[in-house]
Amino acid sequence: MISIDPKSIATKDLHQFLLGIVAPRPIAFVSTVDENGTPNLAPYSFFNAFSSNPPIVVFSSNRRVADNTTKDTLYNIEKTGEAVINAVSYPIVRQMAVASVQYPQGVSEFKKSGLTPIASEIVRPPRVKESPAHMECKLKEIITLGEHGGAGHLIICEVVKIHLNESVVDSNNRINPHKMDLMGRMGRAYYVRASGDAIHTIYQPVLPLSVGYDALPEHVKHSPVLSGNELGILAGMEKWPEESELDALLSDADKQAIHKATEPNRLQKIHLLARKALSSNEVKKAAAILSMFE
Repeated sequence: MISIDPKSIATKDLHQFLLGIVAPRPIAFVSTVDENGTPNLAPYSFFNAFSSNPPIVVFSSNRRVADNTTKDTLYNIEKTGEAVINAVSYPIVRQMAVASVQYPQGVSEFKKSGLTPIASEIVRPPRVKESPAHMECKLKEIITLGEHGGAGHLIICEVVKIHLNESVVDSNNRINPHKMDLMGRMGRAYYVRASGDAIHTIYQPVLPLSVGYDALPEHVKHSPVLSGNELGILAGMEKWPEESELDALLSDADKQAIHKATEPNRLQKIHLLARKALSSNEVKKAAAILSMFE
C-alpha cells in the first residue's frame, strides 16, 4: 500500500487524497447575507448532521490553499449568525457549480446561477426555491482549526426550521431518496447521484444480537464462492439454523439440487446454491443449504 505522511506532502495533494477517501459527501448549499442584506450562495461538501436533539448540522468553510483567504460565507455568518442550508438535487447540480465560482464580494450567486431566492420564515438569508429541502439555521459556534491555507472553520449550526417539497415525502411521512435525487461530492470533479440503482437497502437490526462472522461454519468462513458482503449477510442473522429446522427451510427442489451436488467440487456447488438463495434474499434458506454440506 502507498503510505502518506500528511506533514510531508503539499496541502493541495493531501486535500485531494482526503476528498477521495472521505466520499461521497453531502453538499451544503449555504445561503447567507452580509450586514447590509446582500445575499451570498455557495456549496460546501465538508458537511454533515451531528445531533437530532438539539438538531445540529456542521459545515466547514476552509481557507483557500492558494492565497490563504477566507470566503464570504464565513464572513457573513460571523456578522449575522444566520444561514440557510439548501439540499442539492440532480436538477440543480450544474447551477450549484456556477455558484461555486469565486465571484467578487457583492456579486449575487443567485443571479449568476439563475436560482430563485425566496424568503425564509425565521432567519434573514433567503432559501433556494428550486432545492427540495431547506434548513434555516442559527449559528452556535465557529471552531477555527488553523491559520494556514486549507485550514477549516467548523461552523456549528442549530436547525430552527425545516422546509420540504411535499413531492419528496412519502405516505409514511419519510423522505423518499429516489424523489430527493440528491447529489454527493467526491474527489476532484467527481460527483455521485443518490437515486435509482445507486441506492441500496440494507436491513441490519442492532438488537437482538446477530451470530457474527466468528460463529459461521469454517467451510463458510473460507468459502471459495461467497463474497465478503454475502458472508456479512449470513453473519447478520439472529441465529444459525439448527439441524431440526433444515427440513422445514428447504423445499423438495432444494433438497434435490443439494443431492445432485456431488464430487468433484461439492463444496463449491453447495456454496453456489447458497449464493443463488442469497441473491433472492432468502437468507435462512441459504444458511440451511450451507448446513447441508456438513
